[in-house]
Amino acid sequence: MKRRRRIKAVTRPGAKVGKYSGGTGYNPSMPSVSLLSPRHWPSWIGLGVVRLTAKLPYRALRGLGRGLGALTARLPGARRRVAQRNLELCFPEMTDSQRAQLLHRNLADLGMMLVEFAFAWFGSDRAIARVPCAIEGLEHLQACRAQGRGVLLVGAHFSHLELCARLVSQRIRIAGMYRVMDDPVFERAVLAARLRYADAMFAKDELRASVKYLKRGGTLWYAPDQDMRGKDCVFAPFFGVSASTLTATHHLARLSGAAVIPFFHRREPRGGYTIRLQAPLEDFPSSDIVADTARVNERIEAMVREAPEQYLWVHKRFKTRPEGAPPVY
Repeated sequence: MKRRRRIKAVTRPGAKVGKYSGGTGYNPSMPSVSLLSPRHWPSWIGLGVVRLTAKLPYRALRGLGRGLGALTARLPGARRRVAQRNLELCFPEMTDSQRAQLLHRNLADLGMMLVEFAFAWFGSDRAIARVPCAIEGLEHLQACRAQGRGVLLVGAHFSHLELCARLVSQRIRIAGMYRVMDDPVFERAVLAARLRYADAMFAKDELRASVKYLKRGGTLWYAPDQDMRGKDCVFAPFFGVSASTLTATHHLARLSGAAVIPFFHRREPRGGYTIRLQAPLEDFPSSDIVADTARVNERIEAMVREAPEQYLWVHKRFKTRPEGAPPVY
């Protein structure tokens, strides 16, 4: 039987938020003997390619991303069909031609996503600092911090989410919630990279540690817009379609008293990024968990409508269906 790996919350060395102290002494940058076995060599080679890619100048990375995008936009496969179906469900008002054009732009955007992830993880601080970035709405975060209140930044799975988190971390001390990667080589390397600029990283199921961090006045980023199953999900509208959605936003805000700030980011046509922190959600959380979750989906939908070609449509967002509802994929 395959043993399930579990990685506990870890913190960047020396990182502190009030009296918070997470971490277990786990060192993700130290490869274990088992990870050096031949079966992991392809992963190490792939990791080496990613690291080399991250050393390219930002302008060269953009060129490489566009080149990869030209290829990914033309490749057939299951993910193309998923993205096409998602666009049919979410933009029924569009013509077939309009959706086809959006699909092409979105699949091309995946090429940029590949290089942006590499750059976010392994780019130098000096190179990251050269990337044009405009941040709007910092006053909302500063007001919360002046009150000693934690902040939950609620974002969405845009292709550049990892790079924008790195860009924000240059100005704001933040932690992140993440999903453990299936590949242990990449898991260790990427977690070590994230901890160079994040206060802490929490696995998706580490609610208690996340609440503790927020109670100490920390700022935590996460995106609740992927299909999940389990008791911690409810069905709420997303583009008018009933979507299984995590209720963690409600629970984290209720248990920690943190403000919930929608966190939007987009890549500009000529390069660089615009990041916007909106005003905290008022009267959140309420006593109605479904209504709160629907409010979060509504904000995320508004973000996606601003830059639909940059959203991760290849994810099966509507895979889990309400009881008795037919599958959509």
